[in-house]
Amino acid sequence: MPTADRKAALITGASFGIGLELARIFAREDYNLILVARSADRLRQLASELEKSHGTRSLILATDLTEPGAPAYLLDQTTRADIQVDVLVNNAGFGQYGMFAENDLEECLRQIQLNVTALTHLTRLYLPAMMERKNGRILNVASVAAFQPGPLMAVYFATKAYVLHLSEALTSELSESGVTVTCLCPGATATEFHKRANAAGQRLLRFGSMDAHTVAEDGYRALMTGKPVVISGFKNWLLAQSVRFSPRGLVTAIARKMQEQ
Repeated sequence: MPTADRKAALITGASFGIGLELARIFAREDYNLILVARSADRLRQLASELEKSHGTRSLILATDLTEPGAPAYLLDQTTRADIQVDVLVNNAGFGQYGMFAENDLEECLRQIQLNVTALTHLTRLYLPAMMERKNGRILNVASVAAFQPGPLMAVYFATKAYVLHLSEALTSELSESGVTVTCLCPGATATEFHKRANAAGQRLLRFGSMDAHTVAEDGYRALMTGKPVVISGFKNWLLAQSVRFSPRGLVTAIARKMQEQ
């Protein structure tokens, strides 16, 4: 269990990909951790690795954030353990490939529950204490998908637009509070995401994927400097900028082409 001699970071989706790499980075930087994901076995393995390599103490909370009561459970557990959460990392999320009208409805709703509702709920639960201390950092993991509509992954793209806009709005609201909010927007990244979304054959992936560690390092540096938005990778930055000046119909058409398998 984390102790009071180090700051503590709560990381959702910590069992693989960007979340796992962020956990390793925070451990390297002398943080204790609250590790959240569905797989207790993966979290225990990660906690053991980080304790051996960095002396990091970890509180493991194996829970499914698609369950409506999960965010309140996390707050209850960290409160019971008397842990002050200095950094909140809202990384957990998933996508679903296919035509919206044909996709499984429950899967669509779970996607919104995780990508939008749980992120919002956790931020609202942990933010007031940070504001009271006049110190704290929040990292919300969105995607370059946030910058345009996404036919064939319509709900996922829409949820990530929400994350980006919420993060930017909170940055303004918290400008004099001592608390910062950073939105990390990666492009295609070598994780289990596309396999989970049944989107492993997307044309987009032919242009290559970034490795999760590089993306995590970009996010951590931006978080520590209080940067509101960071787009990981020059090609991804170029893509996000280009849609600002293009007709929306063209942007949507290109997005669909890139999503097709």
